[in-house]
Amino acid sequence: MDKRLFLLDAYALIFRAYYALIRAPRITSKGRNTNAQFGFTNTLVELINNQKPTHMAVCFDTGAPTERHTDFADYKANRQEAPEDLKEAIPDIKRILRGFNVPIIESDGYEADDVIGTLSKQAEALGYDVYMVTPDKDYGQLVSEKVKIYKPGYQGGEVEIMGPKEVCDKWCIPDVAHVVDILGLMGDAVDNIPGIAGVGQKTACKLITEYGSLEKILENADSIKGSLGEKVRAGREAAIMSKKLATIITSVPVEFHEEDFRLKELNKEGLKEIFTELEFKTFIKRILGEDGTDASAPKKQAAGVQTNLFGSDAATVEAPEENNVVAPGKNAQNTPHEYDAVESESEFKTLLDALSKQTEISFDTETTGIDANNALLVGMSFSIEPHRGWYVPLPTDNVAETKNILARFAHLFNDESKTWIGHNIKYDMLMLKWYGVELKGKLFDTMLAHYLIEPDGKSNMDWLSAKYLGYEPIHIEELISKKGKGQGSMKDVELEKIKEYAVEDADITLQFKSIFLPQLKKHEVKNVFNDVENPLVPVLVDMEFEGVRIDTAFLNEYSTVLETEARVHEEKVYETAGVRFNLGSPKQLGEVLFEKLKIDSGARKTKTGQYATGEDVLRKLAAEHKIVDDILAYREYTKLKSTYVDSLPLLINPKTGRIHTNFAQAVAVTGRLSSNNPNLQNIPIKTERGREIRKAFIPRDKAHTLLSADYSQIELRIVAALSGDKNMCDAFLQNKDVHTATAAKIYNVAEEAVTKEMRRKAKTTNFGIVYGQSSFGLADTLGISRSEAKTIIDNYKREFEGVTKYLDSMINFAREHGYVQTVMGRKRWLRDINSSNFTVRGYAERNAINSPIQGTAADMIKLAMIKIHEAFKQHKFVSKMILQVHDELVFDVVKDEVEKVKQVVLECMESAMTLPNGIPILAEVGVGENWLEAH
Repeated sequence: MDKRLFLLDAYALIFRAYYALIRAPRITSKGRNTNAQFGFTNTLVELINNQKPTHMAVCFDTGAPTERHTDFADYKANRQEAPEDLKEAIPDIKRILRGFNVPIIESDGYEADDVIGTLSKQAEALGYDVYMVTPDKDYGQLVSEKVKIYKPGYQGGEVEIMGPKEVCDKWCIPDVAHVVDILGLMGDAVDNIPGIAGVGQKTACKLITEYGSLEKILENADSIKGSLGEKVRAGREAAIMSKKLATIITSVPVEFHEEDFRLKELNKEGLKEIFTELEFKTFIKRILGEDGTDASAPKKQAAGVQTNLFGSDAATVEAPEENNVVAPGKNAQNTPHEYDAVESESEFKTLLDALSKQTEISFDTETTGIDANNALLVGMSFSIEPHRGWYVPLPTDNVAETKNILARFAHLFNDESKTWIGHNIKYDMLMLKWYGVELKGKLFDTMLAHYLIEPDGKSNMDWLSAKYLGYEPIHIEELISKKGKGQGSMKDVELEKIKEYAVEDADITLQFKSIFLPQLKKHEVKNVFNDVENPLVPVLVDMEFEGVRIDTAFLNEYSTVLETEARVHEEKVYETAGVRFNLGSPKQLGEVLFEKLKIDSGARKTKTGQYATGEDVLRKLAAEHKIVDDILAYREYTKLKSTYVDSLPLLINPKTGRIHTNFAQAVAVTGRLSSNNPNLQNIPIKTERGREIRKAFIPRDKAHTLLSADYSQIELRIVAALSGDKNMCDAFLQNKDVHTATAAKIYNVAEEAVTKEMRRKAKTTNFGIVYGQSSFGLADTLGISRSEAKTIIDNYKREFEGVTKYLDSMINFAREHGYVQTVMGRKRWLRDINSSNFTVRGYAERNAINSPIQGTAADMIKLAMIKIHEAFKQHKFVSKMILQVHDELVFDVVKDEVEKVKQVVLECMESAMTLPNGIPILAEVGVGENWLEAH
């Protein structure tokens, strides 16, 4: 029988799981961070499903002092305190393990490493294949033909299994026993093991190769010449202590009893209870089944060992945002409601009479697809009181008849006194616009309301319904099945089913408004909702409806150019390398660059064991190695070709012959708009070849031209305004080039003496320092020494003292209040700002600095868009605003209107918001036959 024991290093895996999701934390409806619980469970599921262990245990540290602490008081003394969220996760993880019936092993006075070391050797003696599941390199000393390290893939990376050969290759040693010798020599910063000062891995490997062991090295210390000999002799005691500290103990008082470690049936009730508390609905579905029962009968081996606990697809367990909610108690089956279909004349009269009497109406549409520019209306739903509503079916095969039915509601749609409540109502308004209908009343978008209340939260209706109403809506899969080839269309769903589904949406949305309105007031973000986000909705509807024309002929030609140029650089790479290989393979590329050509003796490897060949790595080598320049050029051209040049024509709407991007308001926590299909925020601008893509965006016809309007250095103007820094304010008030003025201050020279290189460094510093960039980061960005970068930053802080004080004040404000805000009052909550863990706290502090700046810029351009939209109506311009990208707006302008449009756009942009300290807002306008020319 195959006997496979997996021993998990609990804390190593838990920490890794927590930090893997730190930039996008999983927060429950009660505000709990569940990164660690979710990530650890995912690892556990992947191991059981993919690796088919017969036996398993999870080993924990207990927190009690160990012999290592007695021997060396500073052992692990430099480790920062664990984040509060992570500490709180441990009891949950232990409950999860009890639910899986996986034993938890720990022993006071010993670390998890020691427990795993002891159990692995005991199991090895009984003929087991043992896998120590950990990212910790120290375990290499335990490896044998039967005992291996199993490093789970990290953030999509590959699993790495290390036996004796892999360990020896990694450490450049002849035997795994020498791992502790290496650690004794070089120490371990993670555990604060000192080693010999000034001895790194390369030197340690060299010494081990020459002398054989730490003891032999120390015996021969007098014969080691030069400064290295001095270091070894001076570090003798530290090396001996370090080796002892690094040696994993294999005599812990724990015993490997085979039956206790054998994988058993799940404790389903226990798992369901903890998963429900943690709102792991996906795990409930995939591991236990839809209703908490086992999703698939366990498959058994001959010996009765369970090989697949969770069904065939659980190896790639993910938790889609929309499914990761607590299963609530209320639903359509147990909640009384009255939803009516409207088909007869009397039913229409009843509905229209009821709606006419209301000042507020919750509204939703059902359609044949999620792309409003390419879908057909299937029906409309209305609700004016909780648990009561109507559904009006519309014929998808008869547009004229649909328009006739819509016309019956014209007096309601045109009534400016009515308020229309919707969840992502922009979609519904865009659908109506394709049928010639406009909602002219006020709007209350519950998705945007919640976004302002909780910018980091999820906006999906199902999740919000569970959180705020304790109600589980009907899932669309119940009507048209899951996404994929077999998915049906809403137009084919029977009336009774679609009526229940559609009106329920309008009903829930109506209930959301009564909950979110008081919270908008409580959190003091109602003004942002009323003045910025809600008024922007009709602006975006019109922009998305207009779309932009694409020059497909240019793109086809440019695709050929990029293909040709990419191939030229590819051939140059092969020529320089002296070998042909798969240039698209990071593994093969790394081997060619760092093993065959040896262009960097200090090349680092990724967690998967292959050489790092990312752009950041290659950029540093490009100046010295022509092959790297060719690799970067090849990558740029192939990416431009596939991501933009070849993809844009595929997104052209067949009805209009134009591209219609979707602008999303409730995505970026800073308040910035994002766009998708295509993502225009990512159209390249920094490289010549990337900029060329903007040539593909052209006017709709020969009577039009493109006009681009861009804010001038808006974020730095905001920094000057908010900080009140005298030198920075003076630069803007005197209309100086701010980067030249900054360079003059940093380098203590006259402005006319500032060189291009000085200005470049000052510009990078200006943008970097307001986002908390360190001297290390600045050095890396500019390609300069750490000491020069530190000097630049020190000079900057001295000359722009007001900026430094402002940045500090933002952090202090956040610590006191738990949030920061923009000039308009948009808030970002920072729950980790007072964390005792400096990594977590540092991330929150950087957000405290940049959120008010980015958020104010976002609010400003949104206000400008609203003013421009209204001004175009007042002037009765035929010209249209069609794109927004960061601080830039693009217009499709009738040539006869160009001068008037220029004037209106500049006036609206420059008066959109008043900044403190009298800092002027400037915008620049350009016109051209394509976007690049206009920009």
